[in-house]
Formats: sequence, C-alpha cells, structure tokens
Amino acid sequence: MSTTPASPSASDASGPSGAPTAPGATGTALAPPPGGTGRPRPVPGSSRDHARGALTGLAVGDALGAPAENMKPSQIRRRWGRIEDFVSEDPAGTDDTEYAILSGLLLARYGAALTTGDVEAAWHVWIADRDEGAFRGAGFSERGTLENLRRGLASPITAQHRHAWSDGLAMRAAPYGVFAAGRPAEAARLVAIDGTVSHEGEGIYGGQAVAAGVAAAMTGGDCTAVITAALSVVPEDSWTARSLRRAVTVARRVRLDPTLSVLDRERALRSAVVIGGYPWTDLAPEAVGLAFGAFALAGGDFTGSVLTAVNMGRDADTTAAVAGALAGTLGGLGAIPARWSDAIKPVTGSCLPSMAGYHVRDIADLLAPEEPVAGAAHQVAS
Repeated sequence: MSTTPASPSASDASGPSGAPTAPGATGTALAPPPGGTGRPRPVPGSSRDHARGALTGLAVGDALGAPAENMKPSQIRRRWGRIEDFVSEDPAGTDDTEYAILSGLLLARYGAALTTGDVEAAWHVWIADRDEGAFRGAGFSERGTLENLRRGLASPITAQHRHAWSDGLAMRAAPYGVFAAGRPAEAARLVAIDGTVSHEGEGIYGGQAVAAGVAAAMTGGDCTAVITAALSVVPEDSWTARSLRRAVTVARRVRLDPTLSVLDRERALRSAVVIGGYPWTDLAPEAVGLAFGAFALAGGDFTGSVLTAVNMGRDADTTAAVAGALAGTLGGLGAIPARWSDAIKPVTGSCLPSMAGYHVRDIADLLAPEEPVAGAAHQVAS
C-alpha cells in the first residue's frame, strides 16, 4: 500500500472568489477548502440539503460496496451473510468518490462554460503529469485514458481504449446533476463534455443517465420522475436504456409481490441485467441498470437502495455509489443514517493523491450556493 502524500499548500487554495482554482497551463495545485464537517447543517429540502445528500450518499455507497466489489452474491453471503452495515472498522471510499470530487472541482471553477480542453488539462495536471509512480486504484477506463494522455494523445482519441464502455463516467456523474439542478438535459450535456476525455458510446450514456437522474432528484419529486429524466437523455435503443428499463420493470414487479424474500427480489433484479459469465463487472449499462433497479426496488429509500446494490455484488462500490447518489439526492442529507454519514471523512488520496483532504460535503456546498433562511445562524452543526 502506498503512503498518502501531503496535502497541497494553502497558498494554492483558491481564486479571488474563494472557490478552488482549477489548473490551467501553469498546473496550480489545490488545497482542501476550509470548513469540513463543522459547517451548519443545511435546511431540509433546500438545494444544499439535496446536494449534500447526493455526494454524501455517493460516498456512503462507495464505502459500503467497496469490500464486495467483484464478488458474487453467494460469496458475499458466505463471508458476511447479508451486508447491512460497514464491514470494515475504517470504512473508506474508492476511486468513485475521489473522481467525483475531481468533477465537482471542475464544475466549481468552470460551471456551464466547461470544455473538453478544461477537463483534459485537469487530468494532466491533477493525475497524468504527476510523478506518482504506478496507477493507484483506478479502473480500466481511467488507466487507459491516463496511458493515452501520457503518450501525448488528445481527446477524443484519449477515450479510444478497450474500456470506453465502463462505468467510470457514471461513478463521477452526480456532481453534474447537482450543479444543473432541475435541468436533466443540461446535466447530460455537461457530463458528456467530461466523458469525452475518457469514454465513448455506452460509457457516455451511463454517465448521462446518472447526471440527469440526480438533476431531477435535486428538485424533489419521486422515483418515477428521476427514472424518467434518466431515460430522457439517452438513446431509446441504447444498451443503457434497455438495461435501465428492464431493471426498473422487474424491480417494480417484484417489489409488489409479498411472497418474495429480499434475496428473491435481488436475484430477480440481478438476473434481468447481468450478463452471466461475462468477465468484466464495470460495464456501464449493467452498473447503471443495477443502480437504478436498486433505487426503484427500494422506492427511493436510501438504506434499501444502497444495501440492495451492495448485496448484488459485481461492481458493488459503483452500483452502490450511484444508487446512494440518487436516493441521497431525493431524500436529502437527513435520509442517510447518521452512523453512515458521520463515518465519511475527507478522502485520503488513495487513488488520486491530488484530491487528498477534500470532503464531499465541501464539494456539495461549492455546487449548491446556500439559500438565505431566517434563523439559519441557529442551525446545529453537522
């Protein structure tokens, strides 16, 4: 295991507005923003509440699912029974959380003016051009992209590798939905700009479905509205759309059958989506389908959504991260059990050393400006 590098210096922290300064040609590093978990708890139902729910939910799902990644449900049951809580004494997220933080920082700097060139420059400065030795914890799509960047290739050629259909964009898509709250099409447009550096085709569609779903959930509503938004931004005949529709259809059917056990429902959902015998577990259409299916099966309940995703195995950290982002956005921060949200700490940089020290709540606050509310000074700290 590699050691965690020191955080960037405070002198590199921010631009004139106080928001983090994203790197340009000079390669400026970023320091973690101040505040962390001591900031006031957002007003329930506010944009900031939904935003913190989105990114905290992502991080919780990632940490819950990480130990079960690439496992079969039978293997999970043999080792832990049914996972109902963290199975590690020091739960932590993976590349899902750290890449989502990277995307959030890009949005905080560039907003709707984000370009593929901005994303490519950030990947160079924050990842590819750093002397960090071997790749740390990144998925296949990230490894392929970084190899291409280090060869001097530019987007969209950087996305031409064997895993351009992976769920690596879907895992970092939630910040785009937070930023484009209530505007699924805009969330889909922005996440596709990010994804052009690392993904093609179904890999892009998976990210767009997640970003659009989160954008819809940011303004409340219900599961149906979130799922409808996700399907509205991807081609109807795409693998992603077909997988998502199958998953949701089965989830809604088995949810209403009182004769089925929890395991029966999860088996039915998994069978509707997973391609048996296929060696790769990071397929975007599969992971996104399982995540939305878990979300639908639980009726948007946070605990049910993430635990369903975790216990189905496969790319469990990503499916649970996406399911957690959807349910956390819809229900807000208060929908997440306190024992789970309190366990989320600033990331260590185990995958992206340049992200060490950032907390997902700080990123949520950058993307969702605080709404003035009477009596806000008396809110309790979260």
